[in-house]
Order: sequence, then C-alpha cells, then structure tokens
Amino acid sequence: MNGTAPLPYTIHRLGDRALLVDLPDLHAVLALRDLLSQSRRAGVDDIVPATRTLAVLFYPKRLSADAVHTWLDRVLERMPVPGSVQEPAPDGDPLVIDVVYDGEDLDEVARLVGIASDELIRRHTDATWRVAFSGFAPGFGYLVTDDDSFDVPRRATPRTRVPAGAVGLAGGFSGAYPREGPGGWQLIGRTDAPLWRPADARPALLAPGTTVRFRAVEASSPPADARTVGRKTNDRPYEEPLSDAADRADSGASFDGTAASEAAPATQAATAAAAVTVLQSGPQLLVEDLGRPASASIGAGRSGALDRGALRLGNRLVGNDESAAGLEVVVAATLRFEQPTWFAVTGARGALKLGRHPIEPDAAVQAAAGDVLELGTAVHGLRYVVALRGGVAVPHELGSASADIGARLGPAPLVDGDTIALADDVAGDIPAVDALTVWSPPDDEVDVHVVAGPRQDWFAPASIDAFYDTDWQVTQESNRVGARLRSEGVTLQRSNDPDLPAELPSEPMVPGAIQVPPSGEPTVLLADGPVTGGYPVLAVVADADLDLFAQLRPGQRVRFRHAH
Repeated sequence: MNGTAPLPYTIHRLGDRALLVDLPDLHAVLALRDLLSQSRRAGVDDIVPATRTLAVLFYPKRLSADAVHTWLDRVLERMPVPGSVQEPAPDGDPLVIDVVYDGEDLDEVARLVGIASDELIRRHTDATWRVAFSGFAPGFGYLVTDDDSFDVPRRATPRTRVPAGAVGLAGGFSGAYPREGPGGWQLIGRTDAPLWRPADARPALLAPGTTVRFRAVEASSPPADARTVGRKTNDRPYEEPLSDAADRADSGASFDGTAASEAAPATQAATAAAAVTVLQSGPQLLVEDLGRPASASIGAGRSGALDRGALRLGNRLVGNDESAAGLEVVVAATLRFEQPTWFAVTGARGALKLGRHPIEPDAAVQAAAGDVLELGTAVHGLRYVVALRGGVAVPHELGSASADIGARLGPAPLVDGDTIALADDVAGDIPAVDALTVWSPPDDEVDVHVVAGPRQDWFAPASIDAFYDTDWQVTQESNRVGARLRSEGVTLQRSNDPDLPAELPSEPMVPGAIQVPPSGEPTVLLADGPVTGGYPVLAVVADADLDLFAQLRPGQRVRFRHAH
C-alpha cells in the first residue's frame, strides 16, 4: 500500500454485467483506469471512466462479479490517498488541434469569467489538455487540464443543433463535437479535425488518455506537421497521427427514435448480388447483430438486436452463427426475394405470408426467386426478426453490423427500394432446432427482475417502495434508446438528504439502467442508450429480462421485482 493510507472508495453493482466504483475525484479515476488497463483480466468487456466513477463491464460466463470485485479491491489497495494521486506523464508530444476561435458564445463566456476574449483564447491555447473520458456521443472526449483554466456553466437552454467540429466549454471541461446534434456547452470556436472515423483503426481522435494542445488559427491556416490536425487547405487531406497508444459522458441522447445513421446505407456494393428487395419498410427496418463489444470507453454503446433471443433462434434455424446480422422489423414490412433463400421469422407474432401461403413463425422456410414475404401488423409483441441464411452483408463499424439510432452508427435504416445482400454462402443442410421452448411475446402485465442500482440513496424511501409497488405503463415515446415509463399519480421523489449534491456528476451507464430524471418518471436504457448519463440509477434490469423490452407495446404494463 506504498506506506500510505488507502484511497477511500465504494464498489456498487451496476446490474449483473458491470461494477461501478465511486472515487474521490477525476485524478483517482484516471489513475485507477490506467492500473486496471495494465492488469486487464480475461473476460473484461470494457473499462469506462467518468467524472468521479469508473465502471468495469464484464462477461458473466467468463468472469464472475465476485472475481471482478476482488480484482478491483486488490488494485485499489495499491492506490494512495487523495491528494497524492497523480496523472501519469504523457507519452510523446501532445496532439495539436487547430481551432478558429469565432464561437457564438466566446464573448459571453469571457464576460462570465471576467476576462477579455483574447485572454480566454490565450488560456485555452496555453493549457495542455488530456482526454479524461468519452461520452455524450461517440468520439466526444471530455478534456481536462491542470493548467490555468476556468469553470464555465452550461447554457441555461441547450441548443437543438450544434454543428460538427464546434469547440466548447462546460464545467471544468473542454470538448469538440464530432457530429452535428443537440448540446448545451458554451461554444468558443470550431475545428475541422477528423474527430470520429469509425472505420479507422483509431476511431476516436480524442480517445481517453490522449494529450492535446489547441492552436488558434485563421480559417486558411494549414496544419504544421504530422502531430497536427485542423483546417484543410488546397483540398489536401488531413494529416493524422496513427501511432498513439490509447485505451479503447453527460447524456444528451435524444429519444426521437428514428435518427438516421451517418454511415453507409445497407444497400450493398455492385459486387454483391441482391438477395432481398425491400418493398415496404414499415415504421422501422434495421440491420442488427449481437452488438458492439468494448466500445463504451470511446462513447459507443452496445447496440445490437433488442430481442437477442429472437435473433439467436432465427440464426440457429437457418444454420447461421448466432451472431450473424439479421433484420429487425417494427410492426410490419414486405420483402421480395431475388434468389432462392432460406429464412426464418422470430420475435413478434402476426400474420405471415410467403406469396399466397401462410407460414409459421420460428421455423426455417425456403423462398424461391420472386417470392414476396409479408410481415403483417404485429398483434403480439412489437419487433419481428428476420434471419436470412448467410446473414445480412453490410460494412462493420467497431466490429458490428448493427444500426445504432442513438449514436448514429452502422447502416442507415432500410427504406422502400433498398436491396440486401448475403454475407456468406452457407453450405450444409438446414439443422433441426427444437422450437418447443420458444418464448412468445406477452400481452398482459410483465414482471421484470432488477438489481438494486448504485444511487438508491438519491431517492426517498417511500419512492423506492413505490417503484416496486407500481404498475408502470410503457409510453409512446419509447424506442431503441430507452423505454419511458409512466403511472398516473406516481412520481419518484428525490431524497432530501442535504449531503447529496444538486446534480449527479456524469457516470457510466449500461443497457438496462433505470434512470430517474427530475420528472420522477423512470426510463429504462436499452441497447442504443448512451454510455454515460447524469440522472441517478435506481435499479438495473437483469440481463436475462432485458429482451422483454423489445416486445413491449405502448400501453403495456411493467412491474419490477427484486432479482435473487
């Protein structure tokens, strides 16, 4: 223990696939992150730091929660008390990012901190910054500095649109928006640096651990060297460092539901023959596999099929690997086969027809070229899964073919006229699969098992009781980002403990985390939810029950039960 008193910490369960560590400050978080990375255990999915907390995500079949807890204890015992925890010295020179300091809020921020705009720019460019953690959106790095800086409040009313490349300040952090979207940071400038390139070996330019210097430039200033990224001149590509070692936050995610991806559409290149044409896409038709591993630390969540069991079953039925990409269909769709293809429809229940003939769910069916598959309006459940023998062929981003509507990753939602190619030519017979134990979507009230969350102390005891005693109703605002719940006359109240801060610093989130905003109405984060958030988590859905939310229809009721 290095001859010093141990660092104070608390370890909480964050569902049954993650542990959350409370620490005194950001320096301790970063030090723990580095120590854990050096001794990383097999079975750890990701290590996700935030402002004063760190989460270890793990695979329960490979590593138990007790083993992770023991590992954390051993590492934490080697860390000294607050005040002596220092950040490690950076390797190499900082990454230099060129910024045009003409942000809409520059003069107002200078007024707020009591200095001239030129002085604010000088301090911002003189400081050496380090990416502490990622969050809010893929590639959005929260930068901190020990140099001369300032604490800037967020805007009272967030903007509905912040342009890609905007450089801002909030709290003690600086950051740059990797894409257009909503945001509440104070904007002081803009950069053309390639902040997010999911197809690259280094997807996030501002990955955790990266040291950064900002440089003020005019709009026409060129990059100086290979350690600089910034403005384009004379149509030259950016020069970007590729050798930096980097590990693989405040939730601003919208629940508007059908945000299009910025990535390539699912229609394939001309070299791949079309196997299926979308005639009618219905409300939403997405390509999904089992999701993205080990990307939460750079701001990209798990994503993947909401009904993972339905995808796994469909793939087994047609002889695919369980992780092959399939189609997730909300409510209804119509597809035409352009070549003989085996397929299976699982998940939701409704009228299914191939041509004029009804077909059964949860069974392998062979379509001939020209056959039309009609997925009638779902009457039980909400989402069909269509598995195609060979799997759907789309470019992978961060190791997955999944469309993530929250992070805007992966293939765009399919629309009428899109074509779909197959990823593999699978040989062999269609396997025999026992579908007698297949789960069917429930129509009545659903019991959902949860693990107590890390922030129960933020809620009044009566509200904790009400959370478990209430029949919650799924609202129309629910989607793949999260299921919003409501019950007439019930709002969950915060604790009146004077020792609790007014707001919770952003901390890691996982699918199944049940956040409670000031409205008192819980939201269950789902596969496309943010990787960090600032609302307290009262409970976390057990992973075995999380697929239920894929099939819950608006108006359906949920009652939470303690997991054993």
